Amino acid sequence: MKVEQIYTKCLSQGSYYIESNNEVAIIDPLREADIYISKAKASNSKIKYIFETHIHADFISGHLNLAKKSGAEIVYGPKTETNFENIIAKDYQEFKIGDITIVAIHTPGHTVESTTYLLKDSSGKDHAIFTGDTLFLGDVGRPDLSQNSVMSNRDLASMLFDSLRNKIMTLNDDVIIYPGHGEGSSCGKDLSSETIGTLGDQKKTNYALRENMTKDEFIREVLDGLLDPPKYFPDNVMLNKKGYDESDEIIERSFNALTPGQVENRLKEKITILDVRSVEDFSSSHIPGSIFIGLDGRFAPWVGEILEDISKKLILVAPEGREKEAIIRLSRVGFDNVIGYLKGGVNSWIKNGGIISKVFNESASKFSTCDNNKDILDVRSENEHKSESLQNSLNIPLINLSKSIEKISFEEKFYVHCKGGYRSMIASSILLAKGISNFSNIPGGYDKIKDYNL
Repeated sequence: MKVEQIYTKCLSQGSYYIESNNEVAIIDPLREADIYISKAKASNSKIKYIFETHIHADFISGHLNLAKKSGAEIVYGPKTETNFENIIAKDYQEFKIGDITIVAIHTPGHTVESTTYLLKDSSGKDHAIFTGDTLFLGDVGRPDLSQNSVMSNRDLASMLFDSLRNKIMTLNDDVIIYPGHGEGSSCGKDLSSETIGTLGDQKKTNYALRENMTKDEFIREVLDGLLDPPKYFPDNVMLNKKGYDESDEIIERSFNALTPGQVENRLKEKITILDVRSVEDFSSSHIPGSIFIGLDGRFAPWVGEILEDISKKLILVAPEGREKEAIIRLSRVGFDNVIGYLKGGVNSWIKNGGIISKVFNESASKFSTCDNNKDILDVRSENEHKSESLQNSLNIPLINLSKSIEKISFEEKFYVHCKGGYRSMIASSILLAKGISNFSNIPGGYDKIKDYNL
């Protein structure tokens, strides 16, 4: 028996490759199917089943691409509704993979169809659970309203309590937990940086599994501080339900080198210039009005959070040789409308006479010598700001910045910071695109500021 976690840091998402006696099961695959097909081919194995823990909202699953290429059957849990052929498993239905068994356990709460898959080894012993967004390490899945459910988040939280207590916590403590997400995901509030654990450890450390917890306490704590789901989530749900184009097709139509003149002509349309280079490169020179979201951060989720509408047409400014990577990673969250990329990057734009803009930075050391009456915009999350922040700073979380511009009424120069500098550069690009330029960004963010004991 082989179990491999394929973890994608950008999405904070775990998919799983399970193999036994030349038969394979995949759980919650990425949109790009070839990685799983290559692994099966290398061991002369056949992909038999593709198990989905639920209809995903935060990324586009690869179930359809993988089924088409491998001939495997797609399996969902009870109460799932889709527009394509699949197996809707009954509660506790068993599926054989070589010498092992996978049991579909219906665990509604994150969504009504959420299902945990229990892996039994060749001797019939409970070995592991693949919990999707039902149970994470350190947290549980948020009751998700991305599917326009008639249920309230309280209803879903109540169902989740029952699922955890009656179906998961009854398993042995040595059962391994393979969750759907880790730290950074929007599907929970306080996920661990660890991506594999045991049920016994979670019973000791996960607030939502504590002994003698009442249902009312669980509902209150799970819903406390819960933000609305990101705007792109419902669109991803619909694509996962109805279908989508193959990754190869998206690359073929999107991988277009555009001259500076072609880019300039397209700017007359409703097109977003998405600059995915480094923080430093964007800061020093960029096309006016472009939005920065760097490839080397949590790229795809931030694209979804900031741009929101997956139908937006995009032109990329990317590091040379990473254009296809950007297209693929955008497609993972449903942003399939890339028109092309600027050939030769910003240098070609400048050589062609194009105007550039830049972000003014001020080091944390110089910032520390300013008077204490400076105006400061903190774009970290509300919890980060509450935990530790600069006195009198205005907190507008990055996710809310575009629709909260009117809250920024600083007449004089102000300063922008986040924790480490990535989010504040995104914020800087948004502010400049909105016509606000009387600010300086602080590279290194709050982490650097603290070095000067502010």
